[in-house]
Amino acid sequence: MTEIYWFRSDLRINDNPALQLHCGVDRLLCVFFWPRDIPWCNLKGLGRQRERFLIESLEALRAQLAELGQKLLVFRETPAQVLPSLVDEYKVTRIGVARSPGSYERLEEKAVAARVSVPLVVHEGNTLFSEKALQSTKLSLKQFTPFRRSVEPLQASNPAGVAVMPPPPRGLNALPLPAARVRPDPSFGARGGAKAGEARLKVWMHREGAVTSYKETRNQLDGLFYSSFLSPWLANGSLAVSKLAWELDQFEKLHGANDSTRHFYSELLWREFFYRREVEDSSSLFRAKGTARERKLVTFDPRGFARWCAGATDYPLVNALMHQLVESGWMSNRGRQIAASCLVNEMNVDWRFGAAFFEQHLLDYDAASNYGNWQYIAGVGADPRGGRHFDLVKQTRQFDPEGEFTQRWEGYCPKQPEHIVDAADWPLESS
Repeated sequence: MTEIYWFRSDLRINDNPALQLHCGVDRLLCVFFWPRDIPWCNLKGLGRQRERFLIESLEALRAQLAELGQKLLVFRETPAQVLPSLVDEYKVTRIGVARSPGSYERLEEKAVAARVSVPLVVHEGNTLFSEKALQSTKLSLKQFTPFRRSVEPLQASNPAGVAVMPPPPRGLNALPLPAARVRPDPSFGARGGAKAGEARLKVWMHREGAVTSYKETRNQLDGLFYSSFLSPWLANGSLAVSKLAWELDQFEKLHGANDSTRHFYSELLWREFFYRREVEDSSSLFRAKGTARERKLVTFDPRGFARWCAGATDYPLVNALMHQLVESGWMSNRGRQIAASCLVNEMNVDWRFGAAFFEQHLLDYDAASNYGNWQYIAGVGADPRGGRHFDLVKQTRQFDPEGEFTQRWEGYCPKQPEHIVDAADWPLESS
């Protein structure tokens, strides 16, 4: 009996319950499909750092699979183009995949299910709580606070442990992955792969104990330990959120809990909230008005949006943040709020263009958290306050009072002239 396991946003072998459900067969074919470009907003594909991190994560997964006698096939074509032929060629009896948030991802699943002659089983994804556990609660998804109260009594899922892999079908030839176009930026040298994610978790939480001061430092703009920096590995599934919650629980049992450790756990709940909201919101997560009743009046000034993307606005701190994002693939949580507020409130640009630019570059991009957070800023999501408008002068004084961050990331630039339509753009009067 041969089955296919389709890796998506779960690029790990251990603590992967969906993968384990397909390891009790004679042979297993492991595949991954390169992320598709989103035509309307992401014409350039993945940003260089996000692409580099993905390549490293896939190389690490391949290495782990090779240690167990397995292989990973990576395809540029769509799943619906490739999987039917693999099913026929290797006489596959079942395909498994873990759920990944996003409406395109669900469309991929439907397209595959319609074209293959065997069952496509979509398992639970990289979540904190199982579906069975959530059924025992009066789950509220209208806002975060009632959601948090409904799930706080629950115990996070236990890590799934080590997978025992069956061999691949005979005759498989895995093509080499493309070479990364860049190296990690020195300011954020995160490498892809499960081992790198687990090493970061060990250093940040256990060796440095930085989780005990997380609440006080999390709004800083840069540094090695102000944040966990674990979200890139969580986003592509190199690290299981259940593993992270378990490690936090062990830390608290040994060292005691405090406001910071509890606040860090609340951030995991925010991630879970956005994941569950995405299931309910579906395609409205990507609509201009989101879940709001009325669409906000916005504009799209290509020149203004281009200046924001390039870090060439009249706001030095925002410029620095955008330069940091493109060069390193990272921006702090506070920085993301500041940059998003600038685009939405100062430049009055449709929030979805900013969300798409973040999607292109962020190492820790996932659809639910990225688009959910942008909806919060724009006031079209599950938020009773109706958006967030940050005072950029106040934010600069508070988080970069000496201008060191802005200077380091070259945020100061000449003030741009107002965009004025030239008279030549108008038709001449008839004489």
